[in-house]
Amino acid sequence: MVMFSSMGKMFLVLGIFLIFIGLILILIGNVNFPFGKLPGDIVIKRPKIVFIFPITSMILVSIILTLLLNFFTRFLK
Repeated sequence: MVMFSSMGKMFLVLGIFLIFIGLILILIGNVNFPFGKLPGDIVIKRPKIVFIFPITSMILVSIILTLLLNFFTRFLK
């Protein structure tokens, strides 16, 4: 029974976290955030083809998500 209780709490926290991330993405979509246009992002434009490799943006997102997840895991113990 204890396992199901802790698993239920984990799913509840994960659901709240996903809702929070979804709201942030909706708000960022309304704001002109330069995702994919930061210095270091690779953009190759050819006729009929546009290739975007947002390496700097992905590193930034990775750092932010790592900090958020570390924050949540330390305070939920």
